[in-house]
Amino acid sequence: MLTAIILLVILALVFDFINGFHDSANSIATIIATNVLKPWQALLWAAGFNFLAFFIFPLNVAATIGGGIIHSIFISNESMAAALLGAIIFNLSTWALRLPSSSSHALIGGLMGVGLMQGGMDALYWSTLLIIFASVFIAPLIGMCIAFILVKIIPRIKSYKPGEKFYSVLQLCSSALLSMGHGGNDAQKTMGVIVALLFANGYLDSIAHTPFWVIMSCYTVIALGTASGGWRIIHTVAYKITKLKPPSGACAEFGAAFALFTANQAGIPLSTTHVLTGGVIGVSSYNRDSMKKTNWQIIRHIFIAWIITFPCAALFASGIFWIIK
Repeated sequence: MLTAIILLVILALVFDFINGFHDSANSIATIIATNVLKPWQALLWAAGFNFLAFFIFPLNVAATIGGGIIHSIFISNESMAAALLGAIIFNLSTWALRLPSSSSHALIGGLMGVGLMQGGMDALYWSTLLIIFASVFIAPLIGMCIAFILVKIIPRIKSYKPGEKFYSVLQLCSSALLSMGHGGNDAQKTMGVIVALLFANGYLDSIAHTPFWVIMSCYTVIALGTASGGWRIIHTVAYKITKLKPPSGACAEFGAAFALFTANQAGIPLSTTHVLTGGVIGVSSYNRDSMKKTNWQIIRHIFIAWIITFPCAALFASGIFWIIK
């Protein structure tokens, strides 16, 4: 049994690593697009602040994933393996297609799939899932509105500050906050899965307790994943949605970071991809000229990816679970 647990923990960390390079686009795409940092500098910058989230956020999101999605009686080695594999397959598929999808929602979809396979509708905590489903629409809207307001206000500061240098520093700050929010939200999802596994196998007395080694390993691995880069998706977010400059890039990131920090405190597993795309749309909508330069076809493709994430990951995971059983 111990060997099986070790292999499943490794699989969870593989998902964590893929989450890092899949979602690294969210943390660094705008800062690369605006030429504030070179790509390798941006990756190291984001990875460092991914890890720094360890010192900032409580483990509220980990608690939601570990004990708030699927009832504990349906958590087993087979179900967790299937959920993780379903999420990994979906992530790699969207990465191959250069689509910025949500690793978070892929994992939740995988958990839903194995839960429904075992116990039907009663296997899932629908009160939690309804909040997560609502966040799919509300969180990007929050990021979009804040970015839209900031892109109207911040340029007025230019008369009091040294122009582009000020905006570059501002975007370094916004990117750092976004990376911290990403690390704090996404690394904790893997923690929740590992804790659920340990609890189900009798290695923990309480699902509310997260061992220090689990916390450290998840933050370290997601930072390494981010540092490895996810260039296919970075190219889409950085260059194909709209033309960004340091002021608009900073506003998009501040809007996304605000939504993430709020979700981390509330324990809501949020999609960094969604909130940053909302921020980018917000800065793309502040006047007619910027709207004309926005690639709305790419945005439609991203929205479609959002919609299909839950059901596709659930189907992948349920199919794998059926094969395993």
